[in-house]
Amino acid sequence: MNKSPASQRVILPPAPISHPCMPTLLNPDTVAHGIQLSIAPVFLLTAVAGMIGAVSSRLARIVDRARSIEGRLKTERDSEQAASDRRELVDLRTRGLLANGSIALLTLCAVSIGLTIIILFLGETLDYQGLRLAFSGFLAGVICFLAALVCFLVETWIATRVLKFGQRF
Repeated sequence: MNKSPASQRVILPPAPISHPCMPTLLNPDTVAHGIQLSIAPVFLLTAVAGMIGAVSSRLARIVDRARSIEGRLKTERDSEQAASDRRELVDLRTRGLLANGSIALLTLCAVSIGLTIIILFLGETLDYQGLRLAFSGFLAGVICFLAALVCFLVETWIATRVLKFGQRF
């Protein structure tokens, strides 16, 4: 039997083909870590979705109330009641603008957080160096969320300001 070096070659399976832009895409540990980094922003997205639902519901009630008052104003003969209704319509318009502003800010928050999640995931799986961009996106999302909460607070303050709990009319 010939024991030459050529006859003792070991045949290895072919090396995996790697693309320079995606060096760690198939590494399950890296993908799992990227998903873990994205979890915290996802919780904020859940809060944003709940807030959009609550503010949208309030906006629908504002619109219904304004339509009711506008219909009543068309047939109203009492000038004192008509003046009161017009003042309430001004408040309803302000409340509607605040609710719309809150929804717009919440939507911007969701977009910022969604982009943050994408950047964090790409940074972890593709070695994309976007940490500053992810930080800025997350910070922008939190600022939009807080501004939306301020709009919501002012809207609810205007809504409850007209209530006369136990006072004589």
